Amino acid sequence: MTRGGERMSELGNLLKNAREEKGYSLEDIQDLTKIRKRYLEAIEEGNYAVLPGNFYVRAFVKNYAETVGLDAEEVLSMYQQEIPSKASEPIPEQPIIQKRRSARSSDRFSKWGFRIMMWSFLLLIGAVVYTYVVKQPEGEANRIVDDSKITDRAEAPDPAAEDPGAENTGSGKSNANADNTGQGADAPSSDTNGAAEEPAETEPEEEAVTTITFVESVGNSTDKMALSTGGVHKYEISVTGDGNKSWVELRKNNRTGEKLVFETISGPNTVTREVEGTVYMSIGNTTSVEVKIDGVPLDLGGKVTKRFIIEPAAAAAE
Repeated sequence: MTRGGERMSELGNLLKNAREEKGYSLEDIQDLTKIRKRYLEAIEEGNYAVLPGNFYVRAFVKNYAETVGLDAEEVLSMYQQEIPSKASEPIPEQPIIQKRRSARSSDRFSKWGFRIMMWSFLLLIGAVVYTYVVKQPEGEANRIVDDSKITDRAEAPDPAAEDPGAENTGSGKSNANADNTGQGADAPSSDTNGAAEEPAETEPEEEAVTTITFVESVGNSTDKMALSTGGVHKYEISVTGDGNKSWVELRKNNRTGEKLVFETISGPNTVTREVEGTVYMSIGNTTSVEVKIDGVPLDLGGKVTKRFIIEPAAAAAE
């Protein structure tokens, strides 16, 4: 085996060990990265000639490294002499005739564009001059005339103030109001009856207690769980004991969703996250880990690696 093959085997072993440490199979990596399983096997074996091109070698290695928690840039830098560079692939020549035609078309459009811009600018200047020179005096004259009309109206006496019939009108309104008042007194008042009724006492609602229910198994080691309540839930993940370590992964929605926790935690330590909606959780070395949701313990089943899809009440109903 050549020196390049040995180094690629070292890279493959590095990725494989990181994958197994987190309890991932090649099928899991395929689901997370969308890279075919045979390409992942080729990367671990150092047989990158199987991959479709040099560009994909670097892209696949970077994606693989990030998924298993490694520093992708550091990995690429460490093995840059063995990973083929994407610059070594031939670049197809572009037809020169098409470029010349495109350049001529661009020149033609740029000339027309310049002419249109010049005419638009001249029209804009003409419109501004017309507005301020021609329209402005007419507007000033109209404003003066309107002001004089307002003054005349303010000085004109109110004919209703000297009209003797206004007293009769006022007395007529008083009589009408008196009649209406009398009729209203005879009718029963619904407002009074409503006010006499005492409001019913309401008992304070008790806070809903979260319960965790097993729904079904998905795959080899993933359990789907349902929460009895919706809204925001508090997740507490505790690694117990001095020197104990556990891989903890917590994501929104599913195993490719937003990362909330993605690290190896050393005990004794507790990580807390408040999340609304569906949650994907992966726990390694479960014998040293305790998980609580809203204070309710979650049974990890005693397996070395355990994965959960946890849905609140609203999502489970859908």
